[in-house]
Amino acid sequence: MGETEFQGARKYVLDAELASIVNISMKLEMPLLLKGEPGTGKTMLAHAIAESLSMPLIVLNVKSSMKLVEALYQYDTLTRLNDSRFGDSKRDVSSIDEYIKMGKIGQAFCADERTVLLIDEIDKADTDFQDDMLDVLDQMQFDIIETDRTVPAKHRPVIIITSNAKKDLSDPFLGRCNFHHIAFPDPKMMRRIIGVHFENIDEKLADNAIRSFYAMRDIEAVEKKPATRELINWIRALNADPDFRAKDLINGKLPFLGVLFKKSPDYERAKTLTARRKLF
Repeated sequence: MGETEFQGARKYVLDAELASIVNISMKLEMPLLLKGEPGTGKTMLAHAIAESLSMPLIVLNVKSSMKLVEALYQYDTLTRLNDSRFGDSKRDVSSIDEYIKMGKIGQAFCADERTVLLIDEIDKADTDFQDDMLDVLDQMQFDIIETDRTVPAKHRPVIIITSNAKKDLSDPFLGRCNFHHIAFPDPKMMRRIIGVHFENIDEKLADNAIRSFYAMRDIEAVEKKPATRELINWIRALNADPDFRAKDLINGKLPFLGVLFKKSPDYERAKTLTARRKLF
């Protein structure tokens, strides 16, 4: 294959098990399906692989209404019609190929170098989309119906597929992927992550912020628990406040709750418990 093994990136901390499944998926040339709650680093893993292995990253953000052909290519009939009517285009109106634009999968197939293809939130798509997409990824080619042309992949991409597990994926889909569940980081792993983002962070601030963060994640009936990115942004906010003291966190003074909780009921519940000093 030629690439060195993936061992993480400058801003991405991973455990040995995740590194192993990434590398074996690349060697077996199989898509890697990642599941886990939002904020566990599924999407950022693809960015880290691209950075670490110096590959271009192509991102397909899956939408619920998306058809597979949109991810492969689009035929711009409207532009062709306008060109034929007004006659001021440099394109050859008689050539349909002039009006074919590659979608994200098409771009990965046509790239002159190997890419990382991130297919983000596949669980938003219907079953037909999922299974047909894997047919294309297995065959490493697709047909452009309008021109009766087959587009083969110049290089097989490194394929990372993410799912927030909002609905089940089909058995054929699961059978054609390697799988890894990214669990939410425990406090020890979170301290490593924080250390990567804040190299000179005060130890007391880091320890108290992480302790407070996990206490807030444990609040019952919260719809959207704060994730790693919220913790990072919260620490940034604390650092930016000249009046903040790290010991305030353990004393129950938790400022900037709006950085952590993005839904009004969650925010109000956290605010009430904080005011009553009932988090610790």
